[in-house]
Amino acid sequence: MTVKINYKTTNTKKNTNNIVLFVDENFNLNGIKKYISNSEYTYIADILKSSDLKKDLLKFIINSKKTIFLVSIKKNLKASEFEGLGAKFHAYMSNDKKNHYSLYADSINIKTNNFVGHFLHGLKLKSYEFNIYKSKKKKNFISIDVLGTKNKISIKDQLRFKALEEGTFYTRDLVSEPGNILHPDEYAKRLLSLRKNGLKVNVYNEKELKKLGMNALLGVGQGSIRGSYLVTIEWKGLKNNSRPLAFIGKGVCFDTGGYSLKPAKFMEDMTYDMAGSAAVVGLMKNLAIRKAKINAIGVVGLVENMVSGNAQRPGDIVKSYSGKTIEILNTDAEGRLVLADAITFTEKKFKPKIMIDLATLTGAIIVSLGSEYAGLFSNNDNLSKQLLDVGEKVEEKLWRMPLHKNFDKLINSKNADMQNINYVGGAGSTTAAQFLQRFVLNNTPWAHLDIAGMAFSKYGGALNSGGATGFGVRLLNQLIEDHYE
Repeated sequence: MTVKINYKTTNTKKNTNNIVLFVDENFNLNGIKKYISNSEYTYIADILKSSDLKKDLLKFIINSKKTIFLVSIKKNLKASEFEGLGAKFHAYMSNDKKNHYSLYADSINIKTNNFVGHFLHGLKLKSYEFNIYKSKKKKNFISIDVLGTKNKISIKDQLRFKALEEGTFYTRDLVSEPGNILHPDEYAKRLLSLRKNGLKVNVYNEKELKKLGMNALLGVGQGSIRGSYLVTIEWKGLKNNSRPLAFIGKGVCFDTGGYSLKPAKFMEDMTYDMAGSAAVVGLMKNLAIRKAKINAIGVVGLVENMVSGNAQRPGDIVKSYSGKTIEILNTDAEGRLVLADAITFTEKKFKPKIMIDLATLTGAIIVSLGSEYAGLFSNNDNLSKQLLDVGEKVEEKLWRMPLHKNFDKLINSKNADMQNINYVGGAGSTTAAQFLQRFVLNNTPWAHLDIAGMAFSKYGGALNSGGATGFGVRLLNQLIEDHYE
């Protein structure tokens, strides 16, 4: 469904058939009298006497052509709850099958800043569909006129929400693409188009990566006929040369598991194994669109983990970009190899203030946290607190998981500096994070977000209708807004 928002001060349409009004939690109608006729007021008041006033939304069909929606605003609602209300209203619109609505922003007097913006933001996020490969597309187009001056959304805030939506939708688009379309070659090509947004994009190909010594990353992709790449995406929102914030993403475009082959039942989901990189890309696009006043760098490693005569074997030993050697005990623990080189490269080349990596890294995190929280691992308490706080704020929740030397020793190898899995078993997510931490060489504040349970939803969530969620874009944007901008 395509939703267009039109911001106006007055209603230019004389006969508005679909009206959206805000009321308080008691459904007090005094504030909406001027927007409806006396007969409509009486009709609604009579129905309310026998209605369930605990509901958030009520729909009143006046006649075959006119519908009035009342949105109940409870006391002390958070921004995320207003977004949830907007998403609920989207469901009403989907069933209503009308194509034009008038939303009167001034129909309620509340102190909550920008509540209408958050309501519409939630509505837009819920409206996303990925249907480019369907031969018969639903041509659903909905226009919403937002009317009023008192609760008017500023131009700045309109741009902010638009940037967030575009960044999130871009991430969802990338994650939704099948592996035969969005392979590493195509992915790297698409990222070059971000230059039009004012981003500096550099693509390192296999020849360049070999010269740099990124053998951990290259080892993952060596079984594929497609290339392997490291792509850097820079945003300079400050004129000075202040150290950037760094965001690093795992971009395994398809993951067979390599010779440690995945079960066929679950392999079709592995087209989503690049969701960490997509979140980084969407974030960078969002920062560029809204012209964020920070310096930031996005780094993504793009590979395809396939089986062939040239593929990496269990038992292989590779030398990473850091100089540390890794024994490959399981070729399906490949994402950490991609991130290992990317993390060290980012820290060495850009000397960032902080580093945050995102990856659909382990199935173990889904066992631990399901699809309610992403796993947070960090070497820095302050950065962890910041991430936890903003996660609650935007409803992209995180749960901090442990790092400890007793876990770290489980990845020691007899034949190399380390092995890529804990061969004994257990603590799969933590030992993966311990592995990554070994490649943070200069004690830069670092966080690892294991988003395996959050990047894709088969059944839909509060702000998505199923499929790719875009998890991470809004979370990291809020982190930047609250603590670094």
